[in-house]
Amino acid sequence: WSALIFVGRQQDFSLYITTRLITVLCLSAPGGVSLVVPQPNINATVAQNILLSVEYSCRGVATIEWKHVSSWGTTSIAEWRSGNYVNISTVYKDRVTTFENGSIQLRNVGMRDAGYYFVTVMDEHGTNAYGTIIVNVYEIIYEDLHFVAVLFAFLAAVSAILICFMWLCNKSLHLFQKKTTHKLTGISVKM
Repeated sequence: WSALIFVGRQQDFSLYITTRLITVLCLSAPGGVSLVVPQPNINATVAQNILLSVEYSCRGVATIEWKHVSSWGTTSIAEWRSGNYVNISTVYKDRVTTFENGSIQLRNVGMRDAGYYFVTVMDEHGTNAYGTIIVNVYEIIYEDLHFVAVLFAFLAAVSAILICFMWLCNKSLHLFQKKTTHKLTGISVKM
């Protein structure tokens, strides 16, 4: 196992070095922009908060724009300039937090939040860098099973109460019939 861990760490280190070299090369050119997406796939459950993490580098002031593309269409999430303004779409107003490194946090995700998230970083010279994050949102199944179990227990309890009530009614009816029959036979004997 230690050999596998060493190989995995070596690959992570080489990926880190590669991304840093690309960043340095991009920044050495005039108007260079680089963008790194460390986690391109995110799996989340309903009502969870997720961080769409990126890291960009550029000379000068950068403009960052996030968009969400799904089967329901394309929605602009946020656009901002580093250090200047933040423009968050009204659909995401209460659910999105932006960060200076270009990342955004999306709170309380739902099934409609699944899809592709595109980030664009543009510098003052018009040079762009693009990144994509795929988000999969899953429903929490055990809550559904919990609901079914509670509903089943409730229905079982109501059924037990109804059966007891029917048994008591049946016993009362038999006692009433016995008394009525006893009174009728007593009346017919006296006649």
